[in-house]
Amino acid sequence: MITQLVNPETNGVMALLSFLYLLASGGITLTLLLAMRNRMPADQGRAFAVNGELSKGKARGVGLLFVLGYVIATVLFVPITWELSVLLLLLLACMMTGFLDDAGTVPWGGLKKGLLDLGISIGAGFAAWHFYGTTVHFPMFSLFADDVKSIDLPAPIYIVIAAAIVWGSINVVNCTDGVDGLCTSLSIIALTGFVLLERGDNNRIALGMIFALLPYLWFNASPSSMLMGDAGSRALGFLLAMLALRSTCMLAYLPLCTVFILDGGLGLLKLALLRSVKIHILKNTRTPLHDHARKKLMWGDAQTVFRFCILQTGIIFLYLTLIR
Repeated sequence: MITQLVNPETNGVMALLSFLYLLASGGITLTLLLAMRNRMPADQGRAFAVNGELSKGKARGVGLLFVLGYVIATVLFVPITWELSVLLLLLLACMMTGFLDDAGTVPWGGLKKGLLDLGISIGAGFAAWHFYGTTVHFPMFSLFADDVKSIDLPAPIYIVIAAAIVWGSINVVNCTDGVDGLCTSLSIIALTGFVLLERGDNNRIALGMIFALLPYLWFNASPSSMLMGDAGSRALGFLLAMLALRSTCMLAYLPLCTVFILDGGLGLLKLALLRSVKIHILKNTRTPLHDHARKKLMWGDAQTVFRFCILQTGIIFLYLTLIR
């Protein structure tokens, strides 16, 4: 919006707008958190989660606030294209489906949430195909063969893969939100990875979300007083997947979000195999893995967050070092 009133092509103006964007993203989010925290739904406690009873009574669904702060700042300070408009609308849709579940007295069933996820993911797949094209780059492959750096996928295959990445990301990030500060910290690290990847126009919007998450992390660090709920974790999963698609290096999602995939994805795989073909894997491992770390390995919340973050940071820097 503000970019329509000035000439953003000037380097000094662009730098000022970027600075104001990050300041607004954090400032608007902080204002919303302080003004609305007592009006958010109260958590009912999670019966099957480790220390789930400690969450009872805390403000839940606060992801609504940092997503709104992020979107408002983006609309104000980032040039709005059709592509970015669609991305923000899908982000809001993903956030709202999570918030309505957070605010409900009875949790939504898996089928209902699965169908909503599917609809958003298919929409994201079509949007990615339309705006980013079907050429997929593989920076890692250049280490082994100079002539294998990209591939053009048929549109239907690209859309299916893109939708699968979005659907998977929404769910694995959602499953990771079970320890104070864990999902937020891992998201900030993954977003930083996309900034350092320097592909596409991801830097600005990734940094914007980082600055929206920082005020929330202030209140979510252990012992937390606010919980992002599905409204936040689902939206973050969606945004991380879209950043991978925007970069045209969709497989970069794997190293940049490895801990999300392992922590949340192994539980989904375990449940899917048990329900579909009656195969029980990881019998002695609790999932999500953060519950195994706390219950079986006797890690404290801070140890779990720091160690998971150390692993993810190391993986990202190893990946970035290799492709450069």
